[in-house]
Amino acid sequence: MDRKRNFVTYAHRGASEYCPENTFMSFYMGMQMGANGIETDVQKTKDGIPVLFHDRTLERMCGVDGGIGDYTWEELQRLDVKKGDLCDKIPTLEDFLAHFAHRDITFAMELKGADVEADVADLIFRFHMENKCVVTSFSMDFLKRIKEIAPSLRVGYLTKTIDDSVIGTLLDMGAYEICPDGRMEIDADAVAEWHRMGLNVRAWGIADDEIMKRAYDAGVDGMTVNFPDRLLRYIAETGQDK
Repeated sequence: MDRKRNFVTYAHRGASEYCPENTFMSFYMGMQMGANGIETDVQKTKDGIPVLFHDRTLERMCGVDGGIGDYTWEELQRLDVKKGDLCDKIPTLEDFLAHFAHRDITFAMELKGADVEADVADLIFRFHMENKCVVTSFSMDFLKRIKEIAPSLRVGYLTKTIDDSVIGTLLDMGAYEICPDGRMEIDADAVAEWHRMGLNVRAWGIADDEIMKRAYDAGVDGMTVNFPDRLLRYIAETGQDK
């Protein structure tokens, strides 16, 4: 396998180690570092606008009570998403795609709330990016729903546990990808077995360089990292970017 051509370094909520997560600042920083993928999260506002935000509540990132669904889009625009002295705004999914969908990168869109499936599918097709996007979730129900809405979309399951039941459900669903927690100590034999089943493999939960290196060396197809610069530096050190 040509790792340089095929491996996807996903900037997790952008370069979120350095910038306010899930903001244009963070996404552009990830691209500047050389990431060839962006991972983000989709929820709906009180007035039904799909926006990019991870947490159930706004407290950690914006310092206010309540969740995305408790605010209208107009109300959310009065808030800042912060990291240290840096701040930016919560973007809509549509605005994000208008700026990034044309780029030659891969996208992972995580469904973080109920009833966003149809909106996500509509925007993916509207921006003609179905062949470079994977819709992911920790919820099998969310994935089944979006496959019912748009059977051609590629889906991936985020999980901390993998057994025969999980694999069977994914294969029955026609899933594209399995996304194991990198802290599960993924090894090359497991990755090879998932590949034999026809599943792409993307690791997440990459908390430090040791986990990052172990997952990469196991042969995963992609990795979601807050610090794409460190992953790309490791890839270069292995000589597999030549």
